[in-house]
Amino acid sequence: MSPRSASVNEELRRRSRERLLQATVELVGERGYDATTLGDIADRAGSARGLISYYFPGKRQLLQSAVHRLMHRTLEAALEREPRTEDGRERLARAIDAVLGLAAERPLLMRTHMAGILQAEGFVQCPEQQRLAALLRDTVARYGAETRGSGPDTDYPLLRALLMGAVFAVLLPGAPMPVARLRAELFQRYGLDWELGSPPNGGPPDGTPPDGAPPGGVNGVLVERRE
Repeated sequence: MSPRSASVNEELRRRSRERLLQATVELVGERGYDATTLGDIADRAGSARGLISYYFPGKRQLLQSAVHRLMHRTLEAALEREPRTEDGRERLARAIDAVLGLAAERPLLMRTHMAGILQAEGFVQCPEQQRLAALLRDTVARYGAETRGSGPDTDYPLLRALLMGAVFAVLLPGAPMPVARLRAELFQRYGLDWELGSPPNGGPPDGTPPDGAPPGGVNGVLVERRE
């Protein structure tokens, strides 16, 4: 039998890594971080335990990469769903809805992920995070090109910070903020119409932000609607 080519080996490694990432989001989402061992992840993925150490420095880095992969795939699906569009406002609305939706639908997983970012290991610059960042940068670049002519170097870090803050607010134990209220704040911040993206329950019929949201943008700062 002839040896496998380099391209075949690379594809096998990619699939093995993907299985580990998928198993991680499944198990941590079901059991939590502390109750999930690296052995559990390897078993779920059908991989050898030693492969995890080959690909990742530790469990925290593995989790961050796994969640970034999930976020990238979720965001990509939202941006490319039918009807497909190149409209910057619609794509930004879809991006906001996708991130807020993940926080609402997978609270244990996302809470664990956000807590890990605040710990000593900090933010992991992995391939999955870089793909997620590139997609968000492209989204905010399309939006900025249609509204202000500004660039992603300025707009992307702000969008990332606002989305992370909104996710924290959704997940805050004991005092979570309603997703619809946070969505209204972000949409006002960026001058987006409520019916863009995937409005919850069809959105308010008169276009007024729900849950008593103030007429201003984030933190009550008035944001002029961009026409």
